[in-house]
Amino acid sequence: MNEMRNNIRLSGEFAVRRIFFGSSSWLVCLWTAAAQDGVVAPEPVVADTTSLLEVYTQGGWMMHILLLCSIATIAVIVYCFLQITQKKMCPAGINDTLLRNMQSQDVSNAYALCEENPNAFTRVVSSALLKVNFERDRANKESMDQAAADTLDQEEVRQMLWINYLNVFATVAPMVGLLGTVTGMMTSFNDLKGGAMEVKDFSGGIGEAMATTAGGLIVGIPAMFFYFFFRNKLMGIMTEVQKRATRLIDVLSGEVQLADTSTAPSSASSKGMSES
Repeated sequence: MNEMRNNIRLSGEFAVRRIFFGSSSWLVCLWTAAAQDGVVAPEPVVADTTSLLEVYTQGGWMMHILLLCSIATIAVIVYCFLQITQKKMCPAGINDTLLRNMQSQDVSNAYALCEENPNAFTRVVSSALLKVNFERDRANKESMDQAAADTLDQEEVRQMLWINYLNVFATVAPMVGLLGTVTGMMTSFNDLKGGAMEVKDFSGGIGEAMATTAGGLIVGIPAMFFYFFFRNKLMGIMTEVQKRATRLIDVLSGEVQLADTSTAPSSASSKGMSES
């Protein structure tokens, strides 16, 4: 009797366990299916493949003006790199030859040498040589100094003309970019006024504003940097030209006497021979 009761109890527990585990399995399956149905797959990330040409086109007609400014800026920078150098404007070799001519007061050969080697330094010196007059006090030094100073100013202005173009482009390019920003925002507001509500409806005007702003800064920042770079470089070169020209004029006028190293040994030897 007891064995029968135990068998019945075990059978009931086994049935309850089968029902519990079976229902749990079904709940797990249902929950998994529901979770799979409810999960939204993330959208694939699309890499930005916008090219520079597309950005240029998006900027509108303002980009054509910025392109011309960039080409002109590069041309002026290349010119300044080639022309505004001490080797071009104030070579050291010709200074030594002119110094010997000034020491011997050989004005004709000094002037001919300046005419054969045209540069900023020789033009300053040649203008001073045209004022030489040995019949006047100190070979007419005041007039030579004035002529050299006038020519020096002319040479500096002639080179600064090109350098100032960089300042022009550094100012104009950001202003053109700002104008493109304004026109782009006006386009976006007109689209909004016309009833556009989607983000893509404003992308054209905003893209034009951003492209022109970036283009103006890309042109303006290097132009401003090279403007100060070449201006300071030119000031240093012209200072060296003025220093060398002044020294030549002082030697020619007799204010500065240079030691004649070539004749010193021969005179000393001749003195020794006479003493013997």
